[in-house]
Order: sequence, then C-alpha cells, then structure tokens
Amino acid sequence: MFVKNIIIPKLNCFTVTRNTAVGDALKLMNDHNLDALPVLDGDQYIGTMTRYRIYERFFNSQVEKDEFLTNLKVGEISTLTKKVIREDEVFEKSIFEFKDFPQLAVVNAQNVFLGIITRHDVLEQFESAFGMNVPGVRITLTSVETKGRLAKLAEVSKSFNEQIISVVTFDETDKLVRRIVLKVAKNDNLAKFLEKVESVGFRVLHVSED
Repeated sequence: MFVKNIIIPKLNCFTVTRNTAVGDALKLMNDHNLDALPVLDGDQYIGTMTRYRIYERFFNSQVEKDEFLTNLKVGEISTLTKKVIREDEVFEKSIFEFKDFPQLAVVNAQNVFLGIITRHDVLEQFESAFGMNVPGVRITLTSVETKGRLAKLAEVSKSFNEQIISVVTFDETDKLVRRIVLKVAKNDNLAKFLEKVESVGFRVLHVSED
C-alpha cells in the first residue's frame, strides 16, 4: 500500500499561508475540528501549524490574547517543515512519524504540496492488514525461521480450504524464531487444521474468535 492510496488530496484539505493570522488559523481548526493545518507558500509546503504549538507559544508569551491572535502570523511559529512523506512511498513508513503528531504533509520531489495523510487513516490501514473489521478466528503461531515456512502454512491452509482473512508476521527477540498471526474464517475444521499445523512444525500459541 502506497501513500498515494490513502492521501487526502489538496483539494479537500484546509490550509493556511505564512501570513495568515494565528487567530484565523485557530478559528479554522475550531470550526472544522482540526488539530493541525499545512502552511503553504503558493503551492510549496513550508510547515505545519498545530493547535498545541499555538497554545504553547501563547502561554510562553508576554502579550494579551487578542494581540497575540491578531498580530502574530502563522509563519512565525509554524513547525515541522521536514516532516513530510512522498506519495510514492509505502504507508508503513509514516507510522514512525506519527508518534507525537496527527498528520503528515504529502509532497512531490519539488516539495509541491499534494495533500495530507492522518494518523487515523494509517491506523485504519493497519486494522485492515490485521483483518480487524472482518469476523473470524485469529491464530497466533511461532515457527523456526527457515525458508519456505509461510509457503508450508499456505499449503496446509489450502488443503483444509481455509479462507484466509489476513496474515501478519513478526520477528521475535530470538532471530531464529518468527511469530505469525493468521486470521481465518470460522469453520468446523479448526481443531483438525490446528492439529495439522502443529504436525508440520508450527507451535500454536493462542486462538481467539473476533
């Protein structure tokens, strides 16, 4: 999955310029329940204005609220000009940028603003990868890290006509072991399927229905 598949395009984004009054930016956030706004200079992305940044700057200032909101410009306090992502990058890369921030600007090679991706959109993609919105049985397995293990699991699943909803794998602390989370549609063959899976070298750690 690429960033371009989950982008909110520029046409559907609220943006401000470096010369927008901070009060106007805050009103735009309040009116549309936003936590951040991209800051543009023409079509170039130059930063992001966050609600947190506005509050932080005000509480550290020595000016009255009305003066602060009216006279201070967005360009004076916008931040995160380097926190961007390209539309042709995989969306998984963005998860590392969302630790303390609600959105990322999407730009092209010329830094032209194309849109945004939000933390909510990325989390939805991970929910989809784990099959969280589809009823089924989630099976957590471990396996020795050897070539062809996933192919073997797929072979066993096919022999039991299992409908695979999602498969996600993780490295364990021990690099010779891999953890696999398999979600399949509920059926009457589960016990026999699990027995077969264990007979070919997988260890079943946990089974749950959701």
